[in-house]
Amino acid sequence: MSAPAQVQPSPTPDLARIGRALVSVSDKEGLVEFGRFLAQRGVEILSTGGSAKALRDAGIKVVEVSDHTGFPEIMDGRVKTLQPSIHGGILGRRTDAGHQKAMADHRIAPIDLVVVNLYPFEATVARGADYATSVENIDIGGPALIRASAKNHDFVTIAVDPQDYAAIRAEMEANGGATSLALRRKLAAKAYARTAAYDSAIAQWFARQQGEAFPERLTMAATRVQTLRYGENPHQQAAFYSDGSNRPGVATARMVQGKELSYNNIGDTEAAYECVAEFKEPAVVVIKHANPCGVAIGPDQYSAYLKAYACDPVSIFGGIVAVNTTLEARTAEDLSKLFLEVVIAPDATPEALEILAKRKNVRVLLAGSLPDPTTAGMTLKSVAGGYLFQTRDNGKVGRGDLKVVTKRAPTAKELDDLLFAFTVCKHVKSNAIVYAKDGATVGVGAGQMNRRDSSRIAAIRAAESGEMAKLAQSPAVGSVVASDAFFPFADGLLAAAEAGATAVIQPGGSMRDKEVIEAADEKGLAMVFTGMRHFRH
Repeated sequence: MSAPAQVQPSPTPDLARIGRALVSVSDKEGLVEFGRFLAQRGVEILSTGGSAKALRDAGIKVVEVSDHTGFPEIMDGRVKTLQPSIHGGILGRRTDAGHQKAMADHRIAPIDLVVVNLYPFEATVARGADYATSVENIDIGGPALIRASAKNHDFVTIAVDPQDYAAIRAEMEANGGATSLALRRKLAAKAYARTAAYDSAIAQWFARQQGEAFPERLTMAATRVQTLRYGENPHQQAAFYSDGSNRPGVATARMVQGKELSYNNIGDTEAAYECVAEFKEPAVVVIKHANPCGVAIGPDQYSAYLKAYACDPVSIFGGIVAVNTTLEARTAEDLSKLFLEVVIAPDATPEALEILAKRKNVRVLLAGSLPDPTTAGMTLKSVAGGYLFQTRDNGKVGRGDLKVVTKRAPTAKELDDLLFAFTVCKHVKSNAIVYAKDGATVGVGAGQMNRRDSSRIAAIRAAESGEMAKLAQSPAVGSVVASDAFFPFADGLLAAAEAGATAVIQPGGSMRDKEVIEAADEKGLAMVFTGMRHFRH
């Protein structure tokens, strides 16, 4: 298709009076009130189908689009507004003599306000509709009307959201039935964003129908949840968007108290909630700077909390706490004694909320349910000039996946702790080393440039926590250790042995596996390979 000819645009008025409106909406929130206002202002209302019926039932005069165009709706309503008399009335520039002549010659009446929202395609797909029903809910006329109106926003006001009715009404009341150019431009931008999001949802759905995880063109749409005070640092700007997937977490949670969430709060809280959802038993996760500094499971929430706290009583200061069961008063009582940024849970007892209310600055989020760690969603990361798009790490290993590679096999208790530690490892920044004992982390080493340092740091954390608790020895003694990736050399494993670990879980697959296995045998360690890596960058 050739590009349009270059033309000198005709003058644009600041105020554009609304004399005729086209109304065709699927979401009828506020429709009758807005329609009554327009009618009272003397605006002629063109409408179709359910919108026309709703207005007419309320006693509002409506002109059917088919009567206006002189052409009936056909093909079960698929063709009703795709008419020159409709689009010419929207697209004609009121100050262009040529456009005005064409409108007069073809008896095209101007349309100054278009109120349109689209067939509920996204909601139709979300409720699991079949292929044919989903396709039938792809709107054609609506997007065409929206795009035409937004293009000619110099003269036409477009409303795609019932929330916009109030602003249009206020301007019409203030300006003798007219809207300002500033408002029309703002609404035009919103209109194009809506059609872009709508087309994106359709494109993503079609890609899924074809089994394409990575289509040739990646389309995305998100809705702004809030504009944030700043990003990672005060000199950076930021906002938080929802992708509409309704995965339980920060984006869907109800905030029951506390200050506005920050950029870092949101990232850390998401990390905490995704980690705690890994466990079926009552679990507590403490996150600091996107890394777990304490994770534990137990027969009840409070005992799990005590073990998670004991892992690193220093780093919990200013941290994020997530629980996977209804927050209880006893746990809340201990949490209220700490400086915390966020507490997130599926729910909370009234007593727990009353206790936390004494700490007004702590944000308390109730997510309603837990995310499913086994689902295969997608994650996105930006790089210069592009994006990295991948499936979520939903990998999980069980006892049947483990391969014993040392002379000594792990005991049943060691196996339980090994699987627990490897699950936690999945949520620790690489290079990741996790020491665990009795269903709790006792030392975590994260984000180091070599695995030996991560192992040593985890051991140091364990020793320091043991000293704070006045234990006779480091809790790393008798623990197991998990590594998110293979040990490229024996040094990291030997550091774990020196700290007192008795068993090791790692993916395996190094060129030096034989050397590492021999070192484990020499130290009397049991070691299992998972065959699965859990890098987290």
